[in-house]
Amino acid sequence: MRNRCSWAGKDPLMVAYHDLEWGVPVHDDPSLFEFLCLEGAQAGLSWLTVLKKRSAYRLAFDGFDPDRVARYDETKIQTLLQNPGIIRNHLKIRACVVNANRFQAVRDAFGSFDNYIWQFVDHRPILNQWRQAHQIPATSSESVAMSKDMRQRGFKFVGPTICYALMQAIGKVNDHTIDCFRHKEIQSLTV
Repeated sequence: MRNRCSWAGKDPLMVAYHDLEWGVPVHDDPSLFEFLCLEGAQAGLSWLTVLKKRSAYRLAFDGFDPDRVARYDETKIQTLLQNPGIIRNHLKIRACVVNANRFQAVRDAFGSFDNYIWQFVDHRPILNQWRQAHQIPATSSESVAMSKDMRQRGFKFVGPTICYALMQAIGKVNDHTIDCFRHKEIQSLTV
């Protein structure tokens, strides 16, 4: 039996997400946009709720193509608000559209969203050494700086806690506890 981070629990979706995705460095813009949208959608909810709706989100949001999402009009937003497969919160849906536009602007200014988002950790993952889950913070100085900059650029649903969760998801920080089998595996991907 493999030792995992306690939050992974026993749900197959959570276990698969933990074992295959969480903490793996992500550098392609479409995946980064997907995580940006999903982390915003998760605010106030469990990650399992989002994972259960992830495939419906991919369909509803055109595979998280930021160029398509940036063109969504009020009719499309109203259609999304009627979609039972996604989280039907109008602020979160509208934030995804706003963020698609901001994503394009950042991509144009920095060459890629990847260049922009990874600058907050000097383009190298932070390798933490947490012994227990309760030691893992909800924010960091990097997530606070990232949140501040993103908000100044007009992004929505990018508070310091959401930014830290995004950092964890896309591998900007390795927050697997040291007793988790993924800790060393993730660390080996980043050195």
